[in-house]
Amino acid sequence: MTVYSETVIHVAPAAFQADVPYQVAIITRDEGTRVTGRIEGDRVSIGDTVVEVRETDSVLWFRKA
Repeated sequence: MTVYSETVIHVAPAAFQADVPYQVAIITRDEGTRVTGRIEGDRVSIGDTVVEVRETDSVLWFRKA
C-alpha cells in the first residue's frame, strides 16, 4: 500500500482536539482502491509504503512500513 496524499491536522473538530497535530493520508491499496486513514508513528510522505495496523470506530490506522 502506498501513500497517495497526506496532510497534518492542526485544527480539529471537538472530538479530536486532544489529538492535534495528527496526520491523515489517502492510501492506495495494492488492488488500486483508495481509502483515507490516520497515520500512527513516524510521519509519512507521498510515495511511502505503509501497512494497515488496525481499525477502530470505522477509522483505519496505518504505519510506515
